[in-house]
Amino acid sequence: MNEVAIVGIGMHPFGRHEGVTGMEQGAIAARAACKDAGISWHDVQFAVGGSHESGKPDRMVSMLGLTGLQFTNVSNGCATGGTALSTACNAIMAGMYDVGVALGFDKHPRGAFASNEPVHPVDGGLDWYGGSGMAINPQFFAMKINRYMTKHNISQRSLARVAAKATRNGAINPMAWRKKAFSEEEVLQSQMLAYPLTQYMFCSPGEGGVALVLCRADLAHKFTSKPIYVRSAVMRSRRFGSFEVKTSWLPPEEEVGPTVDASKAAFEQAGIGPEDVDVAQLQDTESGAEIMHMAENGFCEDGEQEHMLERGETEINGRLPVNTDGGCIANGEPIGASGLRQIYENVLQLRGDAGQRQVQNDPKVAYTHVYGSPGISGVTILSR
Repeated sequence: MNEVAIVGIGMHPFGRHEGVTGMEQGAIAARAACKDAGISWHDVQFAVGGSHESGKPDRMVSMLGLTGLQFTNVSNGCATGGTALSTACNAIMAGMYDVGVALGFDKHPRGAFASNEPVHPVDGGLDWYGGSGMAINPQFFAMKINRYMTKHNISQRSLARVAAKATRNGAINPMAWRKKAFSEEEVLQSQMLAYPLTQYMFCSPGEGGVALVLCRADLAHKFTSKPIYVRSAVMRSRRFGSFEVKTSWLPPEEEVGPTVDASKAAFEQAGIGPEDVDVAQLQDTESGAEIMHMAENGFCEDGEQEHMLERGETEINGRLPVNTDGGCIANGEPIGASGLRQIYENVLQLRGDAGQRQVQNDPKVAYTHVYGSPGISGVTILSR
């Protein structure tokens, strides 16, 4: 089985870009990734792309070049970027291709994500869940973190610490959307949207594009002097009984979420443990998600987050830096690109090219986690 390396990265800044379509932002990222790898689009043998609402990614060949390559479209909610990467890795590991591109992009309208899909296939198309307001994401996030805070003694101050950290990191990230750093007090005093989550604790739908050039690991030095190796790329769906965004009921015995399964499988595949990770990017659709995902990914026990955040352990200069580029809270979330943004950041960190937000002590192992509705998680582990 072939190993896989990332040899080129490209990104279109996240935010709001009037007059630039989501697909154009993806094409810009793809050209940048090819340039970073020292190749042209004509050298790419296959591509895997995802976008939630900016058009079918395979149409991008009209912008990049009609070369006849295989192009696969993927969609997995907020985990779409992770799915694009794992699908591309699988093609190279299987020996089908030597060089490929994974990409994602999106351009969402303003306002919170909504849903017009039925909860269960047996609904016959009736959107009773969304019609009752329960599919509005902020409500679900609030219910889930309220429940978790009560069970594990997490304070609202911890939610504010996560958001304040995100905005500080975003302020020194040239690709981030929001570059204004907020204090914990400013986060707590911002408008209450869904208790205990205030406005500045949430991310927003946005725009952006990210692309990666992947190749067989034994060919990596033909493209770059700083290859980054994919040690694992795992996707898992929810089990019966896990508490997910469109769950309309729960059995008496609750089951763990898909992140727990994806994380365990990724660590096993990579042959390492959480203690070996030097920098991590975790899904933070809102600040409560980052807190819960710290435990679900194995970096602490439930409830330990309170003291970790109080001691600054997840800051850029902390024991385990988390969301060094500002995460979703500072970057916003264009669904197709969000998971690949995490990979982009970790590649920069492992190359030592992250500028003001560079993690110290020469990081060697980096971890990414994405979570998407209605219960899909992806974990990727990279190393130098």
